[in-house]
Amino acid sequence: MSAHTHDHHGHSHNAHGHDHHDHAGHASEKRLLIAAGLTGTFMLAEVAGGLISGSLALLADAGHMLIDFAGLALAWMAIRIARRPADARRTFGYDRFQILVAYSNGLVLFGITVVILFEAWRRLAEPVEILAGPMLAVAIAGLLVNIVAFFTLHGGDKEDLNVRGALLHVMGDLLGSVAAIAASLTILWTGWTPIDPILSVLVCALILGNAWRLVRDSAHILLEGAPTGTDAGAIGERLSRVPGLAGIHHVHVWMLTPKRRAATLHAALTDGADGPETVRAIKAELKAAFGIEHATIEIERGICADDDAHSACAGGHDHGTHDHDHDHSHHTHAHAPHPA
Repeated sequence: MSAHTHDHHGHSHNAHGHDHHDHAGHASEKRLLIAAGLTGTFMLAEVAGGLISGSLALLADAGHMLIDFAGLALAWMAIRIARRPADARRTFGYDRFQILVAYSNGLVLFGITVVILFEAWRRLAEPVEILAGPMLAVAIAGLLVNIVAFFTLHGGDKEDLNVRGALLHVMGDLLGSVAAIAASLTILWTGWTPIDPILSVLVCALILGNAWRLVRDSAHILLEGAPTGTDAGAIGERLSRVPGLAGIHHVHVWMLTPKRRAATLHAALTDGADGPETVRAIKAELKAAFGIEHATIEIERGICADDDAHSACAGGHDHGTHDHDHDHSHHTHAHAPHPA
């Protein structure tokens, strides 16, 4: 997209791989739009079915699908916003908005399960009349719609937390449809209505597990967590093979999204080492081993600028990420990438 090739004020880290990200974003956007359309359309049909049959279960599920529709629509909007170009205030662009929406969607899933569990408890205490025939018809139709929506999203990007969150919403609806079919058949054959809230609780247990993983993963990114296997120790071990590098410290590595990774570090060079050549070698190792396409490296020759003026950084000493007592103000310039 032309909007992404000229708007980063020379920030090469945003130009890196944008064609691939744009293509993936467009594909995810289309899948989310289809899933949102299917969910929204069936939600209206379910409201009509619930009003005609007088089924509280169908109306309650319609309310569930309304929240899911909102989640899918928000996920679709997040991808569109993420394509907005970087500017002076948001130098990394808007990619992180997708993670914020994924985190919010996970919290909404928790809320949905709480509501369903409360309703299940209320119905076990005070059973309500359920018209199993209309319930079965609408539940089968809902299952078909949710299967289409599920496979539409399942073919999307598995690393995209936004798509994962939307997939969890649809999976919750799909499991709800299966439970509704099982409950309606049981009620038709035996007249035992408690099966409806009991199956709802089982669906909630599955949704809660997935919602927790989504919130955990997205919160890790929002907290500037390092990608799995990419901590300071792993980076230090990998970079030990770089000629001219005595050691690294003040290492910070984080994810903007699961696919966009960045790092800053101080590199202590050996006597006579070529600075630009060593930096290029470090960046090549970070990209090859950890998928870090944006790395900012501060070169040191005996003295660390963040320590006292008269104290020397011990060559080869790796402070890692636990050295957080230094002034973080040096990171304000670290986000402007050095030339490769």
